[in-house]
Amino acid sequence: MVLHHPLPTPAADVTRSPLLPATSDHGERQAERAAAVHTDVVAIKVASAVAIVITALSACGPAAATAHRAAHDRVARHANWPTYHANARRSGSVAGLPAAGRLAIGWSRRLNGAVYGQPLVIGDTVIAATEGDTVYGLSLASGRVRWARHVAGALPLRSQPCGNIDPLGITSTPVFYRGLVYALAQDGRYKHVLVGLDPASGRVRYRRSVASPDHRPFYDQQRAALAAGKGLIYVAFGGHFGDCGPYVGSVVGVPAAGGGSRPVVSYKVPAAQLAGIWAAGGPAIDASGTVYVGVGNGATSRPYDGSDSVTALSPRLHRTGLFAPASWIADNAGDLDLGSMTPALTGAGQILAVGKRGIGYLLRAHRLGGIGGQIARLSICPAGAFGGAAVRGHTVIVPCASGGPAAVATRGNRLRVAWRGPPSADGSPVIGGGAVWVTDTANGVLYELSPGTGRVRHQIRLGSQLPHFASPSLSGRLVLIGTMHGVIAVTGA
Repeated sequence: MVLHHPLPTPAADVTRSPLLPATSDHGERQAERAAAVHTDVVAIKVASAVAIVITALSACGPAAATAHRAAHDRVARHANWPTYHANARRSGSVAGLPAAGRLAIGWSRRLNGAVYGQPLVIGDTVIAATEGDTVYGLSLASGRVRWARHVAGALPLRSQPCGNIDPLGITSTPVFYRGLVYALAQDGRYKHVLVGLDPASGRVRYRRSVASPDHRPFYDQQRAALAAGKGLIYVAFGGHFGDCGPYVGSVVGVPAAGGGSRPVVSYKVPAAQLAGIWAAGGPAIDASGTVYVGVGNGATSRPYDGSDSVTALSPRLHRTGLFAPASWIADNAGDLDLGSMTPALTGAGQILAVGKRGIGYLLRAHRLGGIGGQIARLSICPAGAFGGAAVRGHTVIVPCASGGPAAVATRGNRLRVAWRGPPSADGSPVIGGGAVWVTDTANGVLYELSPGTGRVRHQIRLGSQLPHFASPSLSGRLVLIGTMHGVIAVTGA
């Protein structure tokens, strides 16, 4: 198999609204340049140049390494949406966007598989990764395919131990870090491959296998969004839908490009089986580099095994703290654990954790409290929370599976539900342009909500079913959403 050969662009797979009429190639490129100016981004060629010299500079001593890290940081600041929910904390909240208004379909691009992860926006390029194990670079202005790279061999459902994704390719949201876009691909039955691509050209400049610490790759699935920090790409593993086989949840820290001979680091949950780390939002990282993950169900009898928890890890993935509900035995027995939502870091040094039981636990981030050590608790979601929350200040918008997203106030060491959004909205919310954005995944609807009341201001049917836990990305006046067939851009944000 030729893994890095560009895929041909389909002849007629872009649909535009009347607001964005088809243009000539010259006109389309003019529109792309105008979009880049409008969104105040640097030319993507800067990121490309930085990526090309990573390896050479990293070998030139401490001064050169410091200089190239600073250059990468400057590029990253101009990335509109470089990671799941826009930043390492997974806040899903961005400032400086135009005021939200009426919605229309800007463009729709059909790709070679479902896009489960959030699209990234790097300069004027949209990055989308598919279950066909292909990473695409699309024009932000028009949806035109600029490049496509097939990076591995997706696994059909009939060859998986269990599951509900067919085929299984790239499920997690990629991450842009130090000039490269990193994506984790399922490669056949027993292999997971991390690739780093130049966002300007799609050239693969980094590639290595990632071994899961439980040594059970056939049973391990990588759904959690990738994270990056301290020179590492963090990859979290859980199991397939159905919890089949002897897997154990884990996080692996893989040196990014230019990392030289730095070792791979890892954390495996000290459970005999299960305890997956699979929430779509992936690890959340605070300013100190501490990595927070939600861990799924494990043992149903004592001794406690690290499951059904919020676990804090050092940048080198040593466990530094843990919270588990006092009800962990019953939670595990009923599959009602905390592994379904990424821990939400608030602006007050606290964490809101909500899982499949739907109870919210307010925690101190620096001292999680052990078993039963929460500050406060409150029933929030009638059928559990799944995906990633959006956070602005002391308010956390929780992605409830039913009953609508819940805006939870955390001020004063108390929890209070301030409002609930439309009952059918079950996706993971984000905040920008003076609005909360959330999807109804079953019916393919995007909602624009008032951040103060949760009232629906505008809504639009997308014409496509969405993946589980779908979450929009925001850039300028566009809302970008991965679908079961590709990417849709909605104007009016």
